Amino acid sequence: MTQIRNPYNGEVLADIPDSSEADVRDAIQRAEAIAGTLATMPAHQRARILSKTAQLIEAQAEDLARLMTQESGKPIRYARGEVGRAVETFTFAADEARRIHGETVPMDAARNGVGKIGYYIRVPVGVVAAITPFNFPLNLVAHKIAPAVAAGCPVVLKPAPATPLSAIRLQEIMTEAGLPQGAFEIVTGGADVGHWLTTDPRVRLITFTGSPPVAHKISQVAGLRRTLFELGGNAATVIDEDADIDRALDRTIIGSFAYSGQVCISVQRIYIHRKHYDAFRQRFAERTEALIMGDPLEDNTEIGPMINEQAAQRVESWVQEAVRDGARLVAGGKRDGVMFRPTVLENVDPSMQVMCNEVFGPVVNLIPFDDFDEALAQVDDSPFGLQAGVYTRDLAKAMRAVQRLNVGGVMINDVPTFRVDHMPYGGNKDSGIGREGPRFAIEEMTNIKMVVINV
Repeated sequence: MTQIRNPYNGEVLADIPDSSEADVRDAIQRAEAIAGTLATMPAHQRARILSKTAQLIEAQAEDLARLMTQESGKPIRYARGEVGRAVETFTFAADEARRIHGETVPMDAARNGVGKIGYYIRVPVGVVAAITPFNFPLNLVAHKIAPAVAAGCPVVLKPAPATPLSAIRLQEIMTEAGLPQGAFEIVTGGADVGHWLTTDPRVRLITFTGSPPVAHKISQVAGLRRTLFELGGNAATVIDEDADIDRALDRTIIGSFAYSGQVCISVQRIYIHRKHYDAFRQRFAERTEALIMGDPLEDNTEIGPMINEQAAQRVESWVQEAVRDGARLVAGGKRDGVMFRPTVLENVDPSMQVMCNEVFGPVVNLIPFDDFDEALAQVDDSPFGLQAGVYTRDLAKAMRAVQRLNVGGVMINDVPTFRVDHMPYGGNKDSGIGREGPRFAIEEMTNIKMVVINV
């Protein structure tokens, strides 16, 4: 049994049983049993279930936001935004369910194809195993479940041990919306549960959002089965000499510190043209110090707790290590239990953990540059490649950034933290394999079946 606690005040919210190996096998069995029914369900019925789910989420928006804030510590302002995004995710998936299609193939383009009609269709892969993190306990679950249902695949989900309550509530909502029993199963617990889930041969696709080390372990057991990994990052933003500094300042503050930086596309590195560096640093530090910390259920709170004290202690140790090695603390750097002050560092070295690894906390590094192309090279000097942001009014420079940066998404005149839920989202290098967004996840969750008719 796991106690689910409010990270901010330690209040026990629920006691959730840990799934046994038999529980996991039974959940997969139920999913496998319904797979044929879900695969043959007409597209309009799957779309109706997804649309109804979106409507029910919207009708319960405030309750869901408060539940999410209580279990994750996410400030209510951001939890409300996540609920709104989940509504859109299910709506987009409903749209995509209606337009899953194949394509005709001109068989007579080959000599031996004359007299034949050819086309392909997309068919569901089968049972999907989904593992989600704590930081978006509703919408990242939606990004697994909604496209799977649209494609006709049942799902067995393991939510993060710290934040299963939003997923459990979503399961109830989808049942109310008409999803058949077995099409969305939930198993709860730690690493053992994940291992039992991902090693079961009845699972045909594994979709995982989390850390690269865990993804490597899953890869070792996945074999020939399909995998979809959305992993970490140490996202960077470049602010060039001709950039709109006010606009960049507003967005980088949000992009750096929303949900205490516990976002895989949180801004971690900001490269500022030396012409603007001193003024930007001063204004950024002042804005950082003015952020309101406190109870995440309060409407005016901008910075809440980290997910647990161990996470806050790790971030504190990384910041202290950087300062010992020569970094200068511009703002923040203090911890009080699970609360960690938004922190700004400068004079950092690329080898420091706060630079080369994923902090996953409210820490951002400021780095001056003189040459735009050198700044791009520094952005790309990373094992990660999720998203990057570039502020410039020069179209040629913007297009150079698009061409040169080895990342999954380049945001021009915005921060890498930007995401809307129908766009292809995912990373290169250690940031992942495949893409999310309902249309793109559906492509991962379906197989192509070729049909040839000899007339």
